[in-house]
Amino acid sequence: MSLPFRLPSRHDGVFTATAQAEPMDLVLIEGFRADTVIGIHHGEDVPQPLVIDVHAGVPHARACDTDDIRDTIDYSVVRTRLLRLAAEHRLHMLEAFAEAIADILLDEFGASWVRVRVVKPNKFADVQSLGVQIERAARPLQPPAGIGRSAAVLQLLGSGMVPGSR
Repeated sequence: MSLPFRLPSRHDGVFTATAQAEPMDLVLIEGFRADTVIGIHHGEDVPQPLVIDVHAGVPHARACDTDDIRDTIDYSVVRTRLLRLAAEHRLHMLEAFAEAIADILLDEFGASWVRVRVVKPNKFADVQSLGVQIERAARPLQPPAGIGRSAAVLQLLGSGMVPGSR
C-alpha cells in the first residue's frame, strides 16, 4: 500500500539543508573488510571480520574542477587509516568503533558529513549480518571570544560606515 504523501525520514535534513547551501559530493568506501578484536560476548576476544561502509560528504569537491586528488578526500589514504584503526583500537562496541571512524573522517579528512555502517557478517547462523549505522556532521567552528564584535565592526567598515561617527 502506498501513502498519498511521503513520511519524513530522520535523514531528510542532511542533504536538504546542505543542498540548499552548497552541493554535496560523496566519497564512498563500501564493503571494506578488516579483522579486529571487538565485542562484549564470550568468544569475541579473537579477531573477527567486520565490513565497513563509509559515505563522506564534501561540499562540491574542488577535484571535480581541478582533477587533483589533493582537492578531495583520498579514499586510499582513508583505507590505510581504517586498517590502522582496526589494528590499534581497544573498543568493545560497534557503536564506539563507528563513532571513531566518523571522527576520523570529520576531523582528519575534513568531511562535512559522514555516514558509517559497521557490521559483523555471519555472526549467527540465521543472520546475514548485524551492526550499526551512524550519521554525523562536522561541528561548526566556534570563533574565539570577542570575535563576533570584531566581525561586526569590520562589516561596518567595509560598508563605508565608521562606528561612532556621524
